Amino acid sequence: MPLPITAADPIRSQKFAAIDFESAGAARGRTDVPVQIGITLWCPRQGLGESFCSYLSSDQPISWSARKVHGITLEDLAGAPSLLSLYPRIRDLLQNRVLVAHGHGTEKRFLRAFPGHQFGPWADTLNIARAAWPALAEFSLGELVGHFKLKQKVDDIHPERRWHDALYDATASAILLDHLVTSLSLQDKALDLLLRPDLSAWKSLRPA
Repeated sequence: MPLPITAADPIRSQKFAAIDFESAGAARGRTDVPVQIGITLWCPRQGLGESFCSYLSSDQPISWSARKVHGITLEDLAGAPSLLSLYPRIRDLLQNRVLVAHGHGTEKRFLRAFPGHQFGPWADTLNIARAAWPALAEFSLGELVGHFKLKQKVDDIHPERRWHDALYDATASAILLDHLVTSLSLQDKALDLLLRPDLSAWKSLRPA
């Protein structure tokens, strides 16, 4: 049985799962629902691993504003499984891993569809980037990936996908985390550095 994840463990000993959801968009009087999930596995020792992506059935229309962002239509969702029906597959990918997302609020909220799942802890690449590189002007996933010249790497892995595709964004988050850990030599640092990033802890890690 795997040992529980603790914040004092070195980053190099951990396994990570980057996750992204695309949604139908919040309609008046309705709660937003996911329409696509993407998961990419990563660990410091072996790099990128298995990935998974699926459209998700929806009981509500996709808003015009959401469709404009991700391009997903109800036709794409025809015959798609429900999020709940994918629980065994999602559990196998996420359990005993540190979860990674860029601005993890949406991902944490949609995973609440599985009561008592106990997935986590979470490493938010948005908060980590703000602590690691506070002088940058923009912190969106696309801007960060572009700034560090990582987009070609994502494109090589997913040549048929684009931004706001759940798997493309999940893989981009994993590649961004890989760049951060590698470029700042964080492999032997405590996992807590990623779980609770703050400026004071990161100041000494940045190159002069």
